[in-house]
Amino acid sequence: MSRRSPRALRATAPDRHSDSETSTLLIGACPGPPVCAAVHTYLFVDGLDVVARSDSRMVGLGPRQLLRPGGPLYPTDMPRRAVVATEEQPGSEPDRLTVRVRLRGETVIWSDLMFPGPDDTTINEVRFHLDPYLGEIERAYAALQAHAGDRSLPRR
Repeated sequence: MSRRSPRALRATAPDRHSDSETSTLLIGACPGPPVCAAVHTYLFVDGLDVVARSDSRMVGLGPRQLLRPGGPLYPTDMPRRAVVATEEQPGSEPDRLTVRVRLRGETVIWSDLMFPGPDDTTINEVRFHLDPYLGEIERAYAALQAHAGDRSLPRR
């Protein structure tokens, strides 16, 4: 079976989420050297690595950038673009992976996504319940703070 290109998926696949479906968010952090060149964040939506599935050249921003209180992943009533990843080895102008984050009632919405889901349909938008979403960001940030004295997590 031939694999369709991401461009073809983006052009033809419908959005898989209806207004009533919600997703789960899990955040992880790579410890940096010697595993990777720098500390970076993994964003898993329904078990799928959003950054790697969106663009394999990208790497998530540092957790201190993404997860800090009031940081780019925190929703507000006004929609905003959040840079979540950049090219791992950028050329003159690195590409950036952005999501549009907004709050509607008790629902956090990430839109302007384009990554293949488990069934190879393109996921354009995901929705999260506000409390578990904020809880996961706070959990991941607290885990980072707990390791702040650990030299394996250099500051960025």
